[in-house]
Amino acid sequence: MRLLLAIATIFIATHVLAQKVYSVEYASQADVKVYVVEYESQADLSVFKVDYLSQAGKNNGKWFFVEYAPQADKKIFFTEYASQSDLLIYFTEYHSQAKWKKKEKMHLFY
Repeated sequence: MRLLLAIATIFIATHVLAQKVYSVEYASQADVKVYVVEYESQADLSVFKVDYLSQAGKNNGKWFFVEYAPQADKKIFFTEYASQSDLLIYFTEYHSQAKWKKKEKMHLFY
């Protein structure tokens, strides 16, 4: 029984801590509108796309893209122009580079 409880706790903790995102088709469906910048120095947040949910972090720029909207912590919409966005992001090549550059925008992902 204790083993089952421990496994359930780990499973729940992993899902609660994960930064799960889903890309929506329309801006009106989004919790946050994002624009992908060309250079890291322009970004509010450097994002690393992880391959597995267990690798995702809690509001630290490590995103796991889920297949269905109800699975997501946040629904995002990729805008065509920076002026239309709430957040400027840059996709990094390395997980160690994922981080907030402008911490005043961190509330968008809580």
